Amino acid sequence: MRTSALFTDLYELTMAQAYAAEHMDGTAVFELTFRKMAANRNYVVAAGIGDVLEFLANFHFEDEELNYVRQTDEFTEEFLGRLKDLRFTGDVYALPEGTLVFPNEPIVQVIAPIIEAQLMETYVLNQIHFQSLAAAKAARVVEAARGRSVVDFGSRRAHGTDAAVKVARGTYLAGGAGTSNVLAGQMYGIPLFGTMAHSYVQAHDSEVASFEAFASMYPETTLLVDTYDTLAGVRKVVDLSRKLGDRFHVRAVRLDSGDLGALASEARKLLDEAGLQDVTIFASSSLDEYEIQKLVNSGAPIDAFGVGTKLAVMEDASHLDMAYKLVEYGGKGRLKLSTSKVLHPGRKQVFRRVENGRMIGDVIGRYDEPLPGEPLLQPVVRSGVPITPIDIEESRRRFQHELTRLPDHLRAIEPTPVPYPVSFSTCLDRDLDRIRSGLARGT
Repeated sequence: MRTSALFTDLYELTMAQAYAAEHMDGTAVFELTFRKMAANRNYVVAAGIGDVLEFLANFHFEDEELNYVRQTDEFTEEFLGRLKDLRFTGDVYALPEGTLVFPNEPIVQVIAPIIEAQLMETYVLNQIHFQSLAAAKAARVVEAARGRSVVDFGSRRAHGTDAAVKVARGTYLAGGAGTSNVLAGQMYGIPLFGTMAHSYVQAHDSEVASFEAFASMYPETTLLVDTYDTLAGVRKVVDLSRKLGDRFHVRAVRLDSGDLGALASEARKLLDEAGLQDVTIFASSSLDEYEIQKLVNSGAPIDAFGVGTKLAVMEDASHLDMAYKLVEYGGKGRLKLSTSKVLHPGRKQVFRRVENGRMIGDVIGRYDEPLPGEPLLQPVVRSGVPITPIDIEESRRRFQHELTRLPDHLRAIEPTPVPYPVSFSTCLDRDLDRIRSGLARGT
């Protein structure tokens, strides 16, 4: 589905008009990076490039969109005519989706006439920022579960419909089992999960009646047992198994309140004593990586987790210091010297060094430097045309491979005192010093 070209900040359009008035049509290079790691994070997961490719491929201004821009009284008819014909014609390089990324490393690199490249900023930053952070949060939740299934339950409290489906996608990319969101399932081919809510149980005259009716329609279902009394609910599931005999095929019970660890232990005991070892325990209720880690470490017999609000809103780290910055124009490196926001000039490449199957550090260099390591930025758009579509299954496999190469201390839920090493090449540092010296001399 096309995203309107009006999804931009006003100053992108005012700058574009100024560029046009000054006949600035040279090629610009913009790079999307973040300066420091988000709170409690040891890595971020590159995600969202597929939406960027779709936006670029379909970028244009409809007549009604131009009419709205005209009403602002900020723009000339000549410039509006230029916008009418404007399409994205540039090249894009990006880290393959699912790649682990660290501070100062370009995630996306846009190379295009400056007006085109400038107008991409808002959408590119919006999508890559949110989806990369969501995938990183989901990765931590999956890591904490230590092989137990994780399902995204967060749509109802996500910050809008787009956020909900993107969190669902990010969770699956990061190793989650699936989502409760049906639209996300349709859009991305993500497995769907879900059975009943408390309202279904409440709507019946008794809990037993609700269990019998639902299991009759959906024999291999999960029954929600905590509407009134959790352990009493488990006992009713046991009674139902005795009543149905060979016709009992319920797969799980779900706990959604209370002391999940203690209740899971008692529920497991009741189920096992009834010979229902194959009935698993699914837990939800205000879970995140921290709570899941506590439950797993305590030995709670929980087989799967539904994670909602705290994942959907990324409660402990809701934003990154991410920016889309000009690093080259007209073949010349451009820098920024703002306090704490120094920007190295020129188009770059990231080289990842791996020894004995483990990542040992990255070097950010010029795009054409022959540095050791695996070059990470890959072409994804040529002359305005996407090269290959983004496949969620491939991204998911790439992320799992990346995790196997990540040092163990960086996979931990706790923030590491020894961050992953990233440095700039000697050539890039020299470029920065040379241009900085020239500015100081006024040349």
